[in-house]
Amino acid sequence: MLSAFVNAFRTPDLRRKLLFVLMIIVIFRAGSQIPAPGVNVSNVETCLQLAREGDNASLYSLVNLFSGGALLQLTVFALGIMPYITASIILQLLVVVIPRLEALKKEGQAGQTKITQYTRYLTLGLAVLQATGIVALARTGNLLGNCSEPLLHSDGTRTFLVMVVTMTAGTAVIMWLGELITERGVGNGMSILIFTQVVATFPAGLWAVKISQGWWTFAIVVVIGLVIVAAVIFIEQAQRRIPVQYARRMVGRKMFGGSSTYIPLKVNQAGIIPVIFASSLLYLPSMAVQFNQENPNQIIRWVNEYLVDQGHPIHMAAYFLLIIFFTYFYVSITFNPQEVADNMKKYGGFIPGIRAGKPTQDYLSYVLSRITLPGALYLGLISLVPLIAFVLIDANQNFPFGGTSILIMVGVALDTVKQIESQLQQRNYEGFLR
Repeated sequence: MLSAFVNAFRTPDLRRKLLFVLMIIVIFRAGSQIPAPGVNVSNVETCLQLAREGDNASLYSLVNLFSGGALLQLTVFALGIMPYITASIILQLLVVVIPRLEALKKEGQAGQTKITQYTRYLTLGLAVLQATGIVALARTGNLLGNCSEPLLHSDGTRTFLVMVVTMTAGTAVIMWLGELITERGVGNGMSILIFTQVVATFPAGLWAVKISQGWWTFAIVVVIGLVIVAAVIFIEQAQRRIPVQYARRMVGRKMFGGSSTYIPLKVNQAGIIPVIFASSLLYLPSMAVQFNQENPNQIIRWVNEYLVDQGHPIHMAAYFLLIIFFTYFYVSITFNPQEVADNMKKYGGFIPGIRAGKPTQDYLSYVLSRITLPGALYLGLISLVPLIAFVLIDANQNFPFGGTSILIMVGVALDTVKQIESQLQQRNYEGFLR
């Protein structure tokens, strides 16, 4: 593997791409550390420390994760990549619902370019809404757990508008940086930026475990983390290959077909999307409780006791069941067995032992429904790891291994390494994966 790294940097074209990606990452991380205009940095640090000790910032932990800790520090890139992720998910769901978007998807590259343009517009709209809410909470101190220190130098409208415009512009710059990596670098730009933000919080999370629990717990956490990483890599690469054969056919004077291939159905067909859906849905009760702290009724107290508390069994069970539900839901809208069966029949393909048409569709639906179950259980168990760790090691900080962070790190790393591997093989070098 080390020789493969050497070969990658010996190739001039690939070396330029890797160095370009590193340069973009440095710029990206620099923007995540520069405070937005009007922010009182010293008071933010004081309130952030109090919020960490009291675990009052858990409501925004998902958005803070995707911003690499920049959200609660109110930096230029405070929104991170989260508006783009939300916009992409919304567009994927709307493609199934709106016929116009479905027609664009079938047009190929031109249609996909149009959908990407719609995603950018929706990202900016969501960025304006999120920036407005975050700055409004920062003015009242509720962003960091009802902090008594003022987070902004000025409470005026001018400061408010400048911060909203700055954070929205930061989101636009992040989109541009991601597209630059995709065009001129290696790998998917947005995925690499997400990977960068998640990894940025990883060392601090590990060191916080050591400070609060000592070296023995730190060592146990590292060992457990390595086991989790190995398990995630195994599941992420696991797939069910359905064999497909294509009959020979004459087109003019040429013979086509007669080849054998397969349909790869991944165990984790939905990726990380169900975890994001479930986490976002469970944040709604937390938000409702926060805005009704002055006059809590019986329902608010029940929600605060059972659903907001991440260590409560009811919260864990609801989180687990929501992940399973959204896994089946997302797989059902992204993989259409009828469309696959029709395309196979159109080009003369068939599954050995299965008739073309409706029997092929039923067989694909049968296999997909059964392979989705272990994938859903896998996502649910991995996502529960940090919640269980809160109870076992009594940690107030985020558990570094498990949940959304480990799924992102492993998934993006595997995809990027495979793309570097393919480019190395084109130049007759040995790659990373043997």
